[in-house]
Amino acid sequence: MADILAYVKSYTSLLPRFSFTNFLEVLIIAVIVYEILQWIMDSKAWTLLKGIGVILAFTFISYIFHLNTILWLLERGSTMVVIVLVVIFQPELRRALEQLGSQKLLTKIGFTNQKQTDNNGMFKETASQIAKAVFSMAKVKTGALIVIEQDEPLKDFVKTGILINGIVSSGLLINIFEKNTPLHDGAVIIRGNTVLAATCYLPLSENLNISKDLGTRHRAALGMSEVSDSITIIVSEETGRVSVAYRGKLQTVPDENGIEKILINRINKHEVSWFGKLRKESAADK
Repeated sequence: MADILAYVKSYTSLLPRFSFTNFLEVLIIAVIVYEILQWIMDSKAWTLLKGIGVILAFTFISYIFHLNTILWLLERGSTMVVIVLVVIFQPELRRALEQLGSQKLLTKIGFTNQKQTDNNGMFKETASQIAKAVFSMAKVKTGALIVIEQDEPLKDFVKTGILINGIVSSGLLINIFEKNTPLHDGAVIIRGNTVLAATCYLPLSENLNISKDLGTRHRAALGMSEVSDSITIIVSEETGRVSVAYRGKLQTVPDENGIEKILINRINKHEVSWFGKLRKESAADK
C-alpha cells in the first residue's frame, strides 16, 4: 500500500500546481464558453457553424492531398471571413452585447440591486385579464398580437406604435383589437401592468422552416421571440386559435388557464421548460 501511495505521489508531483486562482480562471472560462455555445444554439449561428465545419473539413482534405491551389484560395479568402461574419451576424451580436449589459446579468453578478416587487396579486390579476381578453377575442375570431416585455427593454419597438400607457384590462385589449378601429393593426406591447403602446411593428422571422400555413401575425411573433426574451401571444383571425411564441418556438394554448400559467411562471422568473410543462398539464386536464 505504501508503494502505491508513493507511486501516486511521485506521479502527481509532476503535475502543475493548481491554486484557487487557477480554479477561478477555469470556472470563468467554462461559464464564458457555455454562454457562447448557448448563444450559438439560440441563434442562426448554429447553422453557419455547421457550414464552417464543412469548410474546415474540406480544408483538411485539401491539405492531406496537397491541393495547393485550393489551399491558396482558402488562405486568401480567410482574411474576409471576420468581416463577413460581423455583417451577417450584426443583429445577433447586437443582441448579445445588449444582454451582456442587461439589468438581469448585472443583478446576477451583484453590480445592481434588483428591485423586489410585492404586488404578485396585481401581476396575477394582469395575467388573468390578458388571458380573459385573448380567449374572448378567440371566440369571435378577432386577430390579436400581444407582446409582454421581460428583462430586455423593447423601447425601439414601442416607438413604432401609438403610446397608450393604460392599465391592463380585458376591456382595453378587446377594444384595441376590435376590427375596423384605428389601433387594431400591429401589436400591443405590455410592460408589467401597463399597456405601453399599440399598432407597433414587429420584425418578421427569417426562419425558412416555418410552416407556410402560418400568417404574418405568427411570423411577426416568432421574429420578436428571436430578437428578444419577450412573450408574444397570437390570436388567429382565420381559426381563432391561440398561440404563444417564446425563444423562437411556437406553442398552441388550449385555454385561459394555460395562458395564466405561462405568464405567471415567467413573471416569477421560474426558468422552466413551460412548453413541455404546458403540454403535460393539458393532457392531464383532459
